Amino acid sequence: MPAADQTLRILSFLARQRGPVAARTIADTLGIPRSSVYHLLRTLAEHGFVVHLGPEHRWGLGTAAFELAGGFARQQPLARLGRPLVAALADRTGESAHLAVMTGRDVLYLVEERAPRRPALVTDVGVRLPAHLTATGRAMLAQLPREQVRALYPDAGVFADRTGRGPRTPRELRDLVRTVRQTGIATEDGEVTLGFRSVAVAVHDHAGWPVAAIAVTWPVDTGADAPAAAPPAPGPVDAPPGPDAAPPASVVAQVTAAAADLQQRLYGSSPASNSRPSRPALSNGLTRP
Repeated sequence: MPAADQTLRILSFLARQRGPVAARTIADTLGIPRSSVYHLLRTLAEHGFVVHLGPEHRWGLGTAAFELAGGFARQQPLARLGRPLVAALADRTGESAHLAVMTGRDVLYLVEERAPRRPALVTDVGVRLPAHLTATGRAMLAQLPREQVRALYPDAGVFADRTGRGPRTPRELRDLVRTVRQTGIATEDGEVTLGFRSVAVAVHDHAGWPVAAIAVTWPVDTGADAPAAAPPAPGPVDAPPGPDAAPPASVVAQVTAAAADLQQRLYGSSPASNSRPSRPALSNGLTRP
């Protein structure tokens, strides 16, 4: 079946690129007639596997490709390798921890570890939440190309709301992810559930793209707004942050270490050697997960 073979070759080619490419480039590289490439790309676009970036005349992977990759991750290494790391993170911090992946504009929770005697959370395995409201989603969105974020959030109508907090427009989201992109640390404060805060760090694949994120969530306790210290933790604990303060440094360090550990186990690389790749100004739209 030549059409099936050509379709799979096109998808595989796009998955290896650092950004969207022109149909002419696909045809010339793969040796497929240009008319066939356009026909197959249109069919793939109808099913969400590719997206056409009109102003740039380029094609990139779409959200359906994310779904396929997410399915593999749920069935194979990501959840299996992440579960003991997330459990250890919950033990060390004394708070609930989780591992999530992006699927369209949502995050999907693959692993959830509840710390003893801590409040129940809305997050659980299989639960989906709006990515722009969650710390895990923000950690991954910040590592995606700007054009991809614009494609996912083209206007204010796509922004879901849970508690009246969080970005409501593409501009507000751009400002938020810009900060996360600079620090590598994503947070949320009551955007998912009032009275709870989270901090998250992304996990990257061998090409530097975000495949998941690990987070810790804790309740905002009166007078002690910081994660509980998991006994027997030696040494002083972080001072409780104020309403707009950064999360405790010790928790950030623990989450960062867990993300680095998972990345090492999955791909044999650490964040320092697997940073977000640079891209040409006009070729950094939708990319593979």
